[in-house]
Parts: sequence; structure tokens; C-alpha cells
Amino acid sequence: MQSGISASQELVSKFNTLLADDSQFGLLVTIASEKLQPLQVLASTAPGASFASNLSSLVTPALKPNEALYLILRRHAAAPALVAVTYVPDAAPVRQKMLFASSRLTLVRELGSEHFSETIFATLASELSPAGFEKHDAHTALDAPLTEEEKTLGDVRRAEQEAGSGTGTREIHLSSHMAIPINDEGLAALKELASEGPRALVTLKIDQATEQIVLVPDDATPESIPELVQAISATEPRFTFYRFTHSYGGNHSSPVLFFYTCPSTPGTKAVKSRMIYPLMKRAVLTIAEKEAGLQVAKKFEVEDPSEITEASVLEELHPKVEVRAGFSRPKRPGR
Repeated sequence: MQSGISASQELVSKFNTLLADDSQFGLLVTIASEKLQPLQVLASTAPGASFASNLSSLVTPALKPNEALYLILRRHAAAPALVAVTYVPDAAPVRQKMLFASSRLTLVRELGSEHFSETIFATLASELSPAGFEKHDAHTALDAPLTEEEKTLGDVRRAEQEAGSGTGTREIHLSSHMAIPINDEGLAALKELASEGPRALVTLKIDQATEQIVLVPDDATPESIPELVQAISATEPRFTFYRFTHSYGGNHSSPVLFFYTCPSTPGTKAVKSRMIYPLMKRAVLTIAEKEAGLQVAKKFEVEDPSEITEASVLEELHPKVEVRAGFSRPKRPGR
């Protein structure tokens, strides 16, 4: 996934200087006005200074605990001499995290992937210390060599797996750390649903302007799954909690169901949404269960709301038990 960001002419110029001038150790890069922009040139501390020495003296002071950053560092004497580091600390704004994470491959492509021996994703300043690089090298030595395309594809696949299973993954570095606050209306609605009051539906979305999980105002009161489908947006991602009151096999029940829907729509905004929503699914469920006391019986994940059917929901809630016929001894001849 890419975000539509491109490299500025100033960045390209400073990068070419970095390639030609061995006295420069690195280049700090940020994103501003939809462009990759140079932030600071890192001159080597001394002629022939080691990579570890430059790291401690130049990189550590440049890292902030709440600001994402790209670092292009000279690590090797022979080409490809550079490494590209994406530094996305846990305390950085969520929109900034998504933008830097989605543009990391663009940085390398725009400047020429042939100049980079590898790319690194870090969330902690300690990962960019001499000890952190030693640990990284030890881990990399155990892995089979991958191209940048293969690494990026692997990141996407791990994100998809995480969204489906709810388990954390170290490669993405986001789901287990990002915490988006929920607004008062959203939390109150979840608590009302948990109390088994008149409310049967709570729909939430992520307001990227305020970086909050917010309640979607909706007067819909669906009494069936088809009516629920009509109440869910077909163009934007949604987190939907629904108390499904129904009878099955002579038994009456009202389980709370969770639906994560993420329609496939074009546009940069939609791409960013499709990146952040899967990673936030686990956070939304945690808030619902731990802060609102809501017990979710079943979780469903589909792309388009139209994929939700009453038959599929009932099949999940009331799976058919396969009854195997016992072995019958054959009758003896003549009986």
C-alpha cells in the first residue's frame, strides 16, 4: 500500500549529495505538504568514524518520543551503502503513524532502491542504538533473504492475519501499542447496549480529524439481520455491535454480535482507512469488553455489508452437530 506521497526536488538533491560525499553520515527526512522533505543532514562526527559511534552521537539526539521520522544512514563502505529506517514511535499521532508506515516503500523507490541494502522499521529509540542494530543483524541472519517487495507484501499479509485473528505482531509495531480514545457518546452507547436496555445497535467509526473512535448517529432499530445490513454503511468502514434477538430450535436468545466491515472504495482516504481500521479492531473490542462490560458472542469480518446474511449468522451461532451412525453388525444369513 502506498499513500500518494512523492519525493521533493530538494530531497533528491540532498540525497545525491549524500551519495557523493563520504563525510556525510545520513539524512533525516519528514513528510510535509504531501512530499518527502529533507529535515537535516547528518555529518559524520569524525573522518572514518564508525557506524556505532555516529549512531550514538548523531541519531539518538535526533529521535523524539512522539514524532515519526525517516532516517537514511550510511552503513557500509561498498554499495549499496545505505539503510532506510522508518521510525514510528508509539506516542506519535495516529494519522502520522499511518502516513509514515504507508509511505516507507515510496521513500526507497523514489530515491532508488539500488542504493539501499535494507529497510528497517522501528518504534523505539533503543532499536536504533548500536546494541539495537546488533540485535537486528542477529535476527536478520536467521531469515532467508527477501526483496523489498517481498518484505512489504509480508507486512501486509501479517496485518491481514492480525485483523482476522486478533493476535499481535511485532513486524507492524502498531496494533499492540496504538490506543485511540473513544468519545463519551460512543462509550455511553456501548454501556447501554451492555445493560440490555432498549438500544440494540451501536455503530462506531474512526474520526481521523480528532483521532477518536466516535459514535455514528443512527436512529435505526433493526429487528433482523437484513435490516441490520441496510443500517451499515456500504461506502465507509464501520465497527458495529448488534444485539440479535431471535428464536432458534424453540430457544429464545439475544447475543451481542460484532461486525467489522470495510468496503473496497477508491481514493487515498479509503486506502488509509483500510490500513487503520483493521489495526484498530482489537482496540475497539477491548474498549467494549473492558470499559463497557459488553460480552460479544460472535465476531464477523466482511468487506461489504451485503455479505452478511441471516443464514451465515445463524450457522455461526447454532452450528449443526453432525451425528454419525453407529456401526451395525451385519445380520447372519438366514435371519
